[in-house]
Amino acid sequence: MAKLNRRPIQDFERIIEFDLVRATEAAALNASRWMGKGNKNAADQAACDAIRGMFDLIPCCGEVVIGEGIKDEAPGIFLGEHLGTWEPGVIPLDIAVDPVDGTTNISKGLPNVISVLAAGSAHDGLGKALKNLPSFYSEKLAYGPRVRNYMLEKGAEQVKLEAPIEENVLLVAKILNVPVHELTITMLDRLRHDEMVSRIRKVGARLRMIGDGDVAGAIAPSLPDSGTDLYAGVGGSPEAVLAAAALRCLGGDMQVKMWPRDDAERKQLVKDGFEKELNNVYYAEDLARGNGVVFSATGISDSPLLPGVRFIGHTAITHSIVMRANTRTVRYVKAVHDLTTKTIRLRSTRAEQTL
Repeated sequence: MAKLNRRPIQDFERIIEFDLVRATEAAALNASRWMGKGNKNAADQAACDAIRGMFDLIPCCGEVVIGEGIKDEAPGIFLGEHLGTWEPGVIPLDIAVDPVDGTTNISKGLPNVISVLAAGSAHDGLGKALKNLPSFYSEKLAYGPRVRNYMLEKGAEQVKLEAPIEENVLLVAKILNVPVHELTITMLDRLRHDEMVSRIRKVGARLRMIGDGDVAGAIAPSLPDSGTDLYAGVGGSPEAVLAAAALRCLGGDMQVKMWPRDDAERKQLVKDGFEKELNNVYYAEDLARGNGVVFSATGISDSPLLPGVRFIGHTAITHSIVMRANTRTVRYVKAVHDLTTKTIRLRSTRAEQTL
């Protein structure tokens, strides 16, 4: 194989951002055929096939540094996998991907499902642009630009992942200048959150419990009119990095700490050399480094982030978002696909397929 010329490419994200949108669009369209059919692995596989197929056309040498499918042994695009054409001189990328964020929801026909990926330039001396957290799950606290900017300006009053949740709720209410009873905290509906739920309710804040869709939930506080002011709780570590990439583009922030599920996982992480990192609290900039970060997502079913795929007669309508950290430009892309001519390139067939 010819040696790759990994020379810096100026403003690479301007070149590639719409290719990333096409990848998440293709994944959403292909996976949407499995909406409500009770087979989350089939939906995940359809999305993976479409993303791999689209990347076969993208001139980049992409390495998956945060892959989906690790923690639940579902079909996925995995750590270390190569995506793109890998031709000499093409763009080097670190890639984080979750072809279907919300696989349980798609199998049940529920809201809050997206296809999402992020890419970062690895040529600026920072090492990996996207940091892989080795634990399956992480504690998370995500908040919007107003909260982040307040903390940067004031210095003294800080929202902290390791502080009692009541203190964080009250401080966010103060920063946003809203009564506590009007503040909304989003978290995954899991038994592990029962105590946190009780404590939040005691201070009078609202809760929005979601069954799945960890990435969209963590991004929501940074979006206007999302109805979410704070995201908290334990969720997937790969999803934390994807959310961090989006928050770098939106001006929000999050705090993340690895959360071993049990003593066996903790011991394994220590054995693998991550003992010190277990105590680290990472911010969005620690997980998605540098300004060459691009984030793209397409709705599969409706979420606070994006509407889902709509099929109307011989057309399909998709809604996507693509963002750049360098300029903090956020683009919403509504696409109308004529299903009589629309094709998706799949890796499994190495060919264009009709929907």
